[in-house]
Amino acid sequence: MLPLSSKKTDDGFTKWTSSLWADYSKKTSAYSRPTGRLAPHPAELAWASLARAALEYRARRGEIIVLYADETVLWRFALPRAGWWRTAQRARLPTRPLRQSQSRRAESLTRQAGVRYRSWSRITSGVLLRVMGAVQYGTSKVFSKIVPHCETEGLRQYIHPVMALLRHTGKEVVMVADRSGLHRAKKLASTLAHWHEQFRWHLLPAHCGHHLNPLEGFWRVLKDRISAGRCFPDLPQLYHRTRRVLMEHQARPIYAFHW
Repeated sequence: MLPLSSKKTDDGFTKWTSSLWADYSKKTSAYSRPTGRLAPHPAELAWASLARAALEYRARRGEIIVLYADETVLWRFALPRAGWWRTAQRARLPTRPLRQSQSRRAESLTRQAGVRYRSWSRITSGVLLRVMGAVQYGTSKVFSKIVPHCETEGLRQYIHPVMALLRHTGKEVVMVADRSGLHRAKKLASTLAHWHEQFRWHLLPAHCGHHLNPLEGFWRVLKDRISAGRCFPDLPQLYHRTRRVLMEHQARPIYAFHW
């Protein structure tokens, strides 16, 4: 027989509940967000692969320019990756020295400083750094921009310089990206109208970015090169380290794209 507990309600009635059921409903049936990489639908992945092959075929013929775009996040504390440091040294590296509330507070201050000053020299706090990037199909040229936050305004400021470099070719630029809210924002309508018939999005189906976007492999190598066993005391130092690695990639590529 289940143990019961009583509780007086506001209307004077007694509410009997089972302690086992209460414990089950709180712990066992609590909602938890799934973690890890979600697998795409096989039919959508097959369709997206055919559409990507068609774009690459037109790019090889010189009709269009295909860019694979994506964003990534850099953590200024050391990440526990295998092979980065010896086992005896892992305890010395603070993998998560801040509580979640402290991280949110630091990110809020970073957002305020970035909107007000728009200069990395005035940003003194923060935990995360974002990098927007795109790689050109065939040439493997990477167009990157370091931003404090992935917002629509930052994406607009990223698209305009990229188009300024490619507009002289006279070809249509097709930017392949995932179906995130950033790429589908209504605030990008003015940018798309400005580059009408010269720029357009090609959004991949849900959860297909890891399988069809070659920039995902570049992000993994970039993170290993930037923060392999390193901890940065502030966000500006992480910014300068990221900028230096991206500039070194232009002279000596750190990742080989296979087309």
